[in-house]
Amino acid sequence: MTSKSPSLARRRDIPKGIWALGFVSLFMDISSELIHALLPVYLVTVMGVSMVTVGIIEGIAEATASIVKIFSGAISDWIGKRKRLAIIGYGLAAFTKPIFPLAGSVGLLVAARFIDRVGKGIRGAPRDALVADIAPAHLRGASFGLRQSLDTIGAFLGPLLAIALMWLTANNFQAVFWFAVIPAFMALGLLVFAVREPARPMGLRKVRFPLSLPELKRLGSGYWLVVAIATIFSLARFSEAFLILRAQGTGLPLVLIPMVLVLMNFVYAFAAYPAGVLSDRYNRLTMLIIGFGLLIAADLTLAFAPGLIGVAFGVALWGLHMGLTQGLLATLVADTAPPELRGTAYGMFNLAGGLALLAASILAGALWEGFGPQATFLAGASLTAIALTGLGLVRLYLPKLGASHKA
Repeated sequence: MTSKSPSLARRRDIPKGIWALGFVSLFMDISSELIHALLPVYLVTVMGVSMVTVGIIEGIAEATASIVKIFSGAISDWIGKRKRLAIIGYGLAAFTKPIFPLAGSVGLLVAARFIDRVGKGIRGAPRDALVADIAPAHLRGASFGLRQSLDTIGAFLGPLLAIALMWLTANNFQAVFWFAVIPAFMALGLLVFAVREPARPMGLRKVRFPLSLPELKRLGSGYWLVVAIATIFSLARFSEAFLILRAQGTGLPLVLIPMVLVLMNFVYAFAAYPAGVLSDRYNRLTMLIIGFGLLIAADLTLAFAPGLIGVAFGVALWGLHMGLTQGLLATLVADTAPPELRGTAYGMFNLAGGLALLAASILAGALWEGFGPQATFLAGASLTAIALTGLGLVRLYLPKLGASHKA
């Protein structure tokens, strides 16, 4: 009798609710990326908006999502329910999708983009807390890795579908935007009918004011250490827009520019789940150290490797580091935060990371403009080395943080 491989056993044992949440993320990401891949071009070429205005719109939209996550996570702790807020968030995103093909003015498009990001902010922290609530402790890394993988598959299928549909419809933006409505409502329906929220454990403490100082202190030193590690790391991990600029500088044709993010997300998607499985068997901090090392390798490759092949290798390494770090950091939040405060924990975690990523991107842009792309990627490698040193010290002196939760 042949034995089943550990990876197959892991997939079999992961709760159905985690699979459902993963496909919810996949369908919504396909829908969102179909629109987001084309919206800047649509605003500039069809609606006559300036590039500065596009930047302002995108900046406000993403900042709004980060801020809303704090409050939605805290509210989910206060009411003791995650799924309701996730449905509201995914529902807002789904019902705003028809506005994009129907909008006849820039104002309506901006409003739709803003409401869509509010929906993302509302659903983000409660959804991650729901994953933590459903997943068994010994499969937590695999569960977060699976959800992250499916989410990221949507992130590279969306732009590919956008390219294909624009070709099939002879660049009919409205037709492509209408197509994006379908997977959005598929995601909402799957969440409503296929995800069952577990009952609140008996005796779990009721949280009255999740964002108060006493409650934030209850999150514990281990949690805040994870947030500090993630924030420092985010300072070294600037926007993927600089990967596109680096590829463009090697002479990549404009029509193939989206393939940069497709390559990165392809590697990211197929690395996240195995990384989560391994983190359940071994120390999560060890896996993160490997991921940090891969970011240094990616930065050095992008700084020095000549030609398009070298840049492609650097982009692939970047995707690999994302696969080994993003799901694991989310898992560490679940490992360290009290169950009744998981929504608040993910809200604070996402805010700190978002602000650090914004600062990192501004610094990267300034270095690129002042000293060239090599300086940007070398700065990223240096900041990652600092974060890696700190992570190594944490691994040495606090070995129980990130330890496996074997059944």
